[in-house]
Amino acid sequence: MMIVTTKKLFEAAYGNYAIGAYNINNLEQTMGLFEGNLMSKAPFIIQISRGARDYANKLMLQALINAANEVFPEAIFAVHLDHGDEQTCYDCIESGFYSSVMIDASHESFEKNIEITKRVVDAAHAKGLVVEAELGQLGGVEEHIKVSESEARLTNPDQAKEFVDRTGCDSLAVAIGTSHGAFKFSGSQSLHFDVLSQIQKNLPGFPLVMHGSSSVPQEEVERINKAGGKLQGAKGVDADQFKQAAKLGVTKINIDTDGRLVWTRVHREYFIEHPEGFDLRKPGKIFIDEYAKFIAAKNEKLGSAGQLEAVSKMVS
Repeated sequence: MMIVTTKKLFEAAYGNYAIGAYNINNLEQTMGLFEGNLMSKAPFIIQISRGARDYANKLMLQALINAANEVFPEAIFAVHLDHGDEQTCYDCIESGFYSSVMIDASHESFEKNIEITKRVVDAAHAKGLVVEAELGQLGGVEEHIKVSESEARLTNPDQAKEFVDRTGCDSLAVAIGTSHGAFKFSGSQSLHFDVLSQIQKNLPGFPLVMHGSSSVPQEEVERINKAGGKLQGAKGVDADQFKQAAKLGVTKINIDTDGRLVWTRVHREYFIEHPEGFDLRKPGKIFIDEYAKFIAAKNEKLGSAGQLEAVSKMVS
């Protein structure tokens, strides 16, 4: 039974590779996630969003993860609240189940963000949990998040150091040009590694996080559209840049949209090929297998594949 804190995972990963942080909402995603990470021998982070807690009920998700932990005892992972508001963070801290929480007050002013984050950090640290915060704003739309391109702003490297010093947060999600959802770049991709490099110089050894980092594989988009979908102009982050980001201090990379695309492709294709079908388990099983393959391939891009044994020795 190896539910660990993100702090331990980040210590193992820093400067070498990034840990995949994958959102789950149901049984099929959970099964595929565990199978894919064990297939690729990678540690990982399970992310639970406020939307997932609304959809599946927080206790149901907790039971799913606890069951998966019994079914896959060799897995090493953290359980993380994704994009929490202050009250949701406190609920997760008090639950005794989560190993880390993210407080997202990035939409507030710099001072207000510090104030809110500091309160959550104090509450979490008192219970032995670690905290991810966010500075700067990613554009895009995903669940509770809706930020227009004009409102999006990159993280200020000088503010990043002050923010970490004053809040005591354990990791920081930075805005370097990624965005939430399936429509990340209207033109050519633009990740600002110059900004990331400066943040790392100001915060040496400190774990940084990339949100909005799904690749939006064009093969998935094409297959979805061929099966009746209408995802026009969907574009994501070049996964070949993950390792470059890891060298610059990024230890956690969030991936959610890509998993939704795999789910959509599998189910659209299945019911076109089997119009008589009504057994939800058949496409569900296909999705588990396809999602596991997707996770394993993504971990290769992150550099986390093959790291499970080394991490096991470090955290045991």
